[in-house]
Amino acid sequence: MSVTDRPGAALARFLEAHFSDARPLRLGVAVSGGGDSMALLDLAQGWAAERGTEIAAVTVDHRLREDSAGEAQAVARYCARLGIRHDVLAWQGWDGRGNLEAEARRARYAAMARWGRDTGMAGILLGHTRDDQAETILMRLAREAGGDGLRGMRQAFRVEGGCPPFLRPLLEVGRAELRDHLRARDIAWAEDPMNDDPRFDRVRARRALEALGPLGLGAERLAAVAANLRAENELLRQVVAQTAEAQLHEAAGALVLPRAVLADMQPELRRRLLQAAIGWIGGAPYPPRRDSLRQFIDGILAGETRMLGGIIALGGERLWLAREPAALPPTCPAGPEAVWDGRWRLHGPWGELAGAAEIGALGADGLRARPDWRAAALPRQVALGLPALWHDGTLLAVPHLDGGGWRADTPRDTFAAWCRAH
Repeated sequence: MSVTDRPGAALARFLEAHFSDARPLRLGVAVSGGGDSMALLDLAQGWAAERGTEIAAVTVDHRLREDSAGEAQAVARYCARLGIRHDVLAWQGWDGRGNLEAEARRARYAAMARWGRDTGMAGILLGHTRDDQAETILMRLAREAGGDGLRGMRQAFRVEGGCPPFLRPLLEVGRAELRDHLRARDIAWAEDPMNDDPRFDRVRARRALEALGPLGLGAERLAAVAANLRAENELLRQVVAQTAEAQLHEAAGALVLPRAVLADMQPELRRRLLQAAIGWIGGAPYPPRRDSLRQFIDGILAGETRMLGGIIALGGERLWLAREPAALPPTCPAGPEAVWDGRWRLHGPWGELAGAAEIGALGADGLRARPDWRAAALPRQVALGLPALWHDGTLLAVPHLDGGGWRADTPRDTFAAWCRAH
């Protein structure tokens, strides 16, 4: 299929800019069966066919509605007709607490990220449109977001180290344009009844957007505002990254800088730097709320030890920002490809230990077993969270302390590179 129509041209322009001269061998497409994702799949297949790229589809069935399995099967039948690989990932993780939208979104992205890594995808395409971007801006306005939030959804992002990026090639395209594309191609799609359920923020934002259209605040205008703010944020991210390179250094997955340097920073630069540190160390998909971050910063400047977003800031003249020990996950099965806490991968003489041992925090038991940990010149709270290799309760190795045959590294970017990308 030629990509001469506007949606196809937008997708081609984005993908060619993102991948430059490096043709991706495999691309994943997130397909729910709704109109946006079905149009994305068709457009991506047309683009890939002209370039020799393999396309695969993935559907996450949240099992929150009786029709969800049937919709996944409909996508499977469509893919089978076209010879497209299609995988269904099931989620049953919601316990009825917290925000359903947020929990489902977090689980969906994590599952697709691992799928993309395991299947060798160069990226995973998402069907978010200009309308989604405008709705996002409205929701963030309601939460008193600043420039970071009002830049809207990112065109490219990662949720787990070592996994392919998620890409949004249709943010310039309206939802109605994609429906027109589907009708012209005689492709059916499903309508999710949750899209009309006013209990959800996005549905209320969609209705508000319809009401604002006559005032000149339609989807196209709000998406243009987001694009303007993204350009400004790009410059600010570069400034934060340059400051990180000049003032901070990384040590065992923590960040260190003199507290006096932080105190002398311009307040907005300081806020952005610490917000980035929380994201890089803690791995939370969204930044903390502005009030919580302000209280966190005030405590740091007063020399206090504070915790926020899964990290701990250790008071003193030399500020350490590290993973909060209480927020660390349980152990995971060890092996050359295992990633613990979303950021640590161990390398060493695995042998029969692969699959038998576990990776987890050094913890208090580990510190007692390794009294030489003080030689590493790390604060105790930082040492508690060091990745360690365990087997049946016995400490086998602590790469940051042992060196030699074992080492630990992270698939994440350096902090400065992460600041530029986020």
